[in-house]
Amino acid sequence: MSDQALALAPSSSLVLEPHDRRHRLSWSGAAGMVLSLLVLATALYQMRTLSIAEVVDIVPASPLFWLLFIVSYLIGPVSEWIVFRRVWNVGAHAFGALIRKLIYNELLLGYLGEVYFYGWARKRLGFVTAPFGAVKDLVLLSAIAGNIMTLMFLLIAYPYLDLLPVHEHAGAITWSFGLVIATSFAMLLFRRSIFSLERSELTFIFAMQVARIVASVALSAALWHLAIPSSPIALWFVLATIRLLISRLPFVPNKDVVFAGVAILVLGNDVEVAALMTAMAALILIAHLLVGAVCAINDVFMRESDEIADA
Repeated sequence: MSDQALALAPSSSLVLEPHDRRHRLSWSGAAGMVLSLLVLATALYQMRTLSIAEVVDIVPASPLFWLLFIVSYLIGPVSEWIVFRRVWNVGAHAFGALIRKLIYNELLLGYLGEVYFYGWARKRLGFVTAPFGAVKDLVLLSAIAGNIMTLMFLLIAYPYLDLLPVHEHAGAITWSFGLVIATSFAMLLFRRSIFSLERSELTFIFAMQVARIVASVALSAALWHLAIPSSPIALWFVLATIRLLISRLPFVPNKDVVFAGVAILVLGNDVEVAALMTAMAALILIAHLLVGAVCAINDVFMRESDEIADA
């Protein structure tokens, strides 16, 4: 065969695809579509029981309150974006995926967001060879940091537990949680066989998780204090510690709603504070529902679910 014929011959590596056929939805795209529809259905279902007017009547209208609320809502995704920016050098597009991760965990099922984010990383970050290791390490270090910081806050709040009718159970609560802390130290003891990232990366992630937890507790106390300035700061600190304790419960969605129920039980006759806890839980739920609905509508109607969920 002549050189000219060889040049015109089709290459064996060349793949011709018909352009008159629609791209079939992949399993990952179908999973993203299902998650988006579930979030949208959850948002529509939950919205029917919420009284936005009551929330507006209780929470203050000051710009400082709403600024701190937005910061407290986004502090989780922002801290995780900083982590993955260092580990994977991701861009701003990853922030949308982390927002969805938060929504799936809070509205649907705990740790479902991690499953989603792992799939997103595999599809969108071609340069990442083992995204599972980084996601796993972040989950484990978040649990370790959460357990350790919860115990520390419980010890700090111990002298103020008489502000709530739970002080007679304070010892049992502390010792019970000590068992959970022991599992965290066990993970640290066997860290070489459990964790995948380098020690410097693990240290950075752990520090970020500790900073996130401290900031979340401080922001929660500040928000409640702005709503009811007459109540002592110690009360807000104890309630923030209880909220942190409840946040350690795995596989529980809407943890703020659970916390509001517990707070109402332990607050007894303090109607004003109990109403504030209920309103704040409803406000956070409304934020989840609105953000989740926007993301779901964007996925369904903008055809971004082919990538599981686009940022």
